[in-house]
Amino acid sequence: MTKSDTLQGTLLDDVALTCEELARACCVEPQWVIEHIETGILGDGSRYVETYRFTSYDLRRARRISLLERDFDAVPELAAMMVDLMEEVEQLRKQTTIS
Repeated sequence: MTKSDTLQGTLLDDVALTCEELARACCVEPQWVIEHIETGILGDGSRYVETYRFTSYDLRRARRISLLERDFDAVPELAAMMVDLMEEVEQLRKQTTIS
């Protein structure tokens, strides 16, 4: 990247993504997102997938899960458990730096 290059982005904390937008951001099909919602891996367990909106936390989690499934051929439940552990380690690291 040269000095004249500028990175632009949008903070997603105030933006809610649709199922299709989340799928596109994760390079997966919308059906992948729906299946992961229905099994409780993504989202809050809502039954109304069509109207579901995803936060930046959901986007980060979905990307991690999709990469683990793709790169390591992990089953969805195992990928979700690994992401849970990664999030827990991040929380513990934050706590130790604060203390």
